[in-house]
Amino acid sequence: MTALDTGVFRSLRSFNYRVWVGGAFISNVGTWVQRTAQDWLVLTELTHHDASAVGLVMALQFGPQLLFLPLTGFAADHFNQRKLLIATQATMGALALALGVLTVTGVVQLWHVYVFAFLFGSAAAFDAPVRQVFVAELVGDEDLHNAVALNSTSFNAARMIGPAVSGLVIAAIGTGWAFLINGASFVAVLTSLAFLRTAELRPNARAHRAKGSFTGGFRYVWGRADLKAILVMLFLIGTFGLNFPIFISTMAVSVFHTDALGYGLLSSTMAIGTVAGALLSARRARPRFSLLLVGAAVFGLGCTLGAIAPDYWFFAAALAVIGVAALTFTNTTNSLMQLSTAPAMRGRVMALRIGIALGGTPIGAPIVGWVANQWGPRWALGVGAASGFAAALVAIVALARRIQGPAL
Repeated sequence: MTALDTGVFRSLRSFNYRVWVGGAFISNVGTWVQRTAQDWLVLTELTHHDASAVGLVMALQFGPQLLFLPLTGFAADHFNQRKLLIATQATMGALALALGVLTVTGVVQLWHVYVFAFLFGSAAAFDAPVRQVFVAELVGDEDLHNAVALNSTSFNAARMIGPAVSGLVIAAIGTGWAFLINGASFVAVLTSLAFLRTAELRPNARAHRAKGSFTGGFRYVWGRADLKAILVMLFLIGTFGLNFPIFISTMAVSVFHTDALGYGLLSSTMAIGTVAGALLSARRARPRFSLLLVGAAVFGLGCTLGAIAPDYWFFAAALAVIGVAALTFTNTTNSLMQLSTAPAMRGRVMALRIGIALGGTPIGAPIVGWVANQWGPRWALGVGAASGFAAALVAIVALARRIQGPAL
């Protein structure tokens, strides 16, 4: 047997998965180019190092995950997933191009960024759950955990490249061109969706349209103690811990006084850790609940090390540790929840997962931004550390009670 049969890259046996992951990688690079440029634009060009403004942008961008939760899960479970992805990806590409034009022409204002963050987040709210469950159509349940991990590897490999490219683009030709690059990158993923062999897709069981289908998703999760524990942990870390745009940008600008290139390099350094975490996840045959405890505890430790970092490179190393932990935690929640959920319920359950993981950002990001403004970026990282340790405590309690369920 080859590595493609049993190893880290076994999902690449599928032609459809190879095509999908290739297009997605190019688009992911563009996404990280834009994310870095957006934070830099708000922090240094449209405000005077206002971390609260960055937090508000994050709130507007991730708030729709929770706002549209009744619709996003329904869409993922009921509509053709490939066609829905084409619509969401095309919408996000058009929005990136529009923001790029505003910025390049010099007319962009802070409220423009707020509006586009909300619009982009609204499209992403419909895109995220269907994109995650679509993986099962590409490879089937037997390789689902591996494919989820490889998706994260692709996303975070792009994270190593995108922020550094963004820093170079900002320094050389201006922030607006970073948005235009992202808009153009969506052509790759749209092309990959067009070239999939539809006859080889493995469609998930579609849910029947029925009254109360959304509340059915809540009832399903409420009846599963293992899923409830995972969602509580996700809420804690997603709300107060996954605020990397605030952590990295404020530490780079206010503590280490670096330029756009140095800021981009920090984001890329963190991605080294996330890629390592994703590859380690891909090697595992199946996810285990105990990994959530490890991931949450190490995440808290990494944020603690970042908060006390004496210099730029120590902070960069701490970000690598945070990256490994964050990917271990988030990938495990993704795979556990998909593999232990009935196929017809996956869209709604994954929408609930994303809504809780990212929908808490409107609560956490402004708080973390305010802490950074009032007491400094190091204290903001302390909030992230506390979220990791609190989530680890939830996992300890769950394991102590020996939660019964297929995920443990």
